[in-house]
Amino acid sequence: MVDVRGRWALITGASRGIGYQAALFMARQGCNLILHSRNLEHSARVEREARELGVEAYAVQAELGKPQEVEAMLDEIERRGTPVDIILNNAAVQVAYRTDYWATPIGDFEQSFRINFISIAMICGRLVPKMIERGFGRVVNTTSGIRNEPEQSAYAASKAALDKYTKDLASRLDGTDVILSLTDPGWCRTDLGGPNAPDAPESAIPGVAVGAFVNDRKSGRFFHAQQFTGLSLEEAVAKAESLEAVPYTI
Repeated sequence: MVDVRGRWALITGASRGIGYQAALFMARQGCNLILHSRNLEHSARVEREARELGVEAYAVQAELGKPQEVEAMLDEIERRGTPVDIILNNAAVQVAYRTDYWATPIGDFEQSFRINFISIAMICGRLVPKMIERGFGRVVNTTSGIRNEPEQSAYAASKAALDKYTKDLASRLDGTDVILSLTDPGWCRTDLGGPNAPDAPESAIPGVAVGAFVNDRKSGRFFHAQQFTGLSLEEAVAKAESLEAVPYTI
C-alpha cells in the first residue's frame, strides 16, 4: 500500500460533496493538498480543516468549462513548484434532465464535455508526463454508472469519453509506477446527485480514493466506491488490488 504522507494530491471539486470527503480523507492519511474549486472562497473551509489535520494545503480556482482557466490553474501549480503525485479528478456537472431527450440541446453536450472530459484531459496531459519522469503517480478519474437514461445523455456521453480516454492511457502505463484508475461514487446525496439519492457522500470513502493507494503497477481498473463502504483503508486496498482491469476487446 502506498504511503501518501508528504506527497501532494490535486483534488478537483474539493469544496463540497464527494471531493470534500476525499480531501479530508487524504489529509487524514498525511497527504498534502491542492484544493480546486470554481472560486477560492469556496475552498476556504476545506483548506482550513485540512491544515488542522497537520498537512500543507492551498487552494486554486478554475471554471473547468473554460480551457483558459484550466491552463491558468495548471500554470499556477507549476509556478509554485508543487510535484503533483496524485490526482483525484472529482469535479463534474450534470447539466439537465431532458425528458424530451431527442431534443437535447447541443449546448448540453458542449458544456458536459468541456467540464467532465476535456478539463480532465488537459490536467492529465500536463501532469501525467511529469509523474512518468519522476517515476511515481496515481490518477483516479471519477466516472458514472448511469446507463439507459437518454434523459441524461450529455452527462453520460461525457463520462463514456472519460472512460475510453482513461483506459487507452492506462494501456501505455501498465507495469509502471504511474497508475490510472476509474471510480464511480454511486448515487450520493450531493448537489449533483440530488436530495433523493440513496447514499450519503461519506459512503463513497474510501472507494473514491482507493486508487491512490494501490501499489501493484496495474492501470485501468474500475472501482465502484459503494463496494468499499465500511472497509478500513488496508482492507480496501487489498480488495482493490484483487480486482482485474477489464481490457477492451475487439
